[in-house]
Amino acid sequence: MEWRLELVSVPVSDVDRAKAFYTEQVGFVADHDHQVSDELRFVQLTPPGSACSIALGSGMDQAEPGSVRGLQIVVADVDAARAELTGRGVEVSEVQEFPWGRFVFFSDPDGNSWALQQITNRN
Repeated sequence: MEWRLELVSVPVSDVDRAKAFYTEQVGFVADHDHQVSDELRFVQLTPPGSACSIALGSGMDQAEPGSVRGLQIVVADVDAARAELTGRGVEVSEVQEFPWGRFVFFSDPDGNSWALQQITNRN
């Protein structure tokens, strides 16, 4: 039996601001944006090439905005990914080297934190 993680909720204070950040600056694809009712809105965004998406929304039972830490995306070339993000105005860390890969880090406007990892050695 396969188990696939396909959706992660990212709590935000302003859905429109977060959607613009993730689509216009980070480059995620907007899959869905549904205003279900006056109280409930669901937005699904997917990183290019990913099988896992993130969900933003209002009226959903979520954690505090900005409370998600350590979301991680694997990329083939962390230098190229960093250049793309900085070119779109995202504040990104310098490349950091670890025995398990090369990383850059950034946060969304609410403070949810992300890592981009280039795996350098698979055992």
